[in-house]
Amino acid sequence: MKLNSERITAKDLITQLASKGHYSFTSEEARAALKVSPDACKLALNRLGKQGQVASPFRGFYVIIPPEYRSLGCLPAHQFIPDLMEYKGLNYYAGLLTAAQYYGAAHQRPQEFQVFLARNRRPIRCGKVRVKFIARNKIEEISVRLFNTERGELRVSTPEATALDLAGYPEHVGGLDQVATILSELASEIDPAALVTVAVTAPVTWVQRLGYILELVEQVAVAENIRTYVHEHARGYTMLAPGHEGADSHRASDWKLIVNTELEPDI
Repeated sequence: MKLNSERITAKDLITQLASKGHYSFTSEEARAALKVSPDACKLALNRLGKQGQVASPFRGFYVIIPPEYRSLGCLPAHQFIPDLMEYKGLNYYAGLLTAAQYYGAAHQRPQEFQVFLARNRRPIRCGKVRVKFIARNKIEEISVRLFNTERGELRVSTPEATALDLAGYPEHVGGLDQVATILSELASEIDPAALVTVAVTAPVTWVQRLGYILELVEQVAVAENIRTYVHEHARGYTMLAPGHEGADSHRASDWKLIVNTELEPDI
C-alpha cells in the first residue's frame, strides 16, 4: 500500500485508498500511514466507523464502505473475502448456496455468504453482512473457478465441486429437499467427467447421495459416470438422510443407498 509520504488524517487515508481502487486495509498499514500510536490509530478508525465510512469484519482488518453500501454497514462479503483470506494466509473457496448463485442455480440470494476453509472459524457479522465458515477436508484439492468482482477475484467451487458439497452438507442449505431443487438447476452446468474427478475429494457416501438425487431430478446422464465410481468404491449401503427415522424405506441398489425419506424438490 503506497500512499503520500506527508502526514495524513484517517479520512485522507481512506480517500486515497479508494481513489486507487483499494477498499480494505489492516490496522498496521493504517498506523504506518497515519504515523500515530496504535491507540490513536484505533481511535481515528473508530470515529470513521461511527460515521459509517469504515467497518471491521475481522480484528485488525478494515473495509471502506462506499455510499451505495452504507445501508449494509459493511462492504459486501464477496468484495472483501479475497483480501481477508490473503491477509490471513488461508486457502478458501465460496461454496454451497453462495457458489450456486454464480451458476444461476439459487432460487433466492443466500442470507449468508458461505466460505469453506481447512478448519472451522467463527462466523463474521459486519453490519447486515453475514459470513459462515465451514470446514472442508482436502480443501487444496477442490476445483475452483475465479470470478471477477468489483474489488478483485473470488474463488468459487466449480459446478461439480458445488454439487458434491451440496450432497455432503445438506444441513447448511436447508435440507435434502433444497439440495434436490438446487441440483435440478445446477445440473446443466455440470461436466459428468469432471464430476468423477472431484468425487475422490469426499467420502463415497456423498457421491452415493448425489447420484441418487441427480437421478431423482431426472439428470440421469449427469449421474451416469459416478454410478460406476460408487460400484467400485462403496463398501456398503448408507442412509440417504442420516439420523432420519423413516417409517418406510427402500433400497436403491444402483447407489447402494437406503432411501429412508421421500424428497420433495421445488421443481
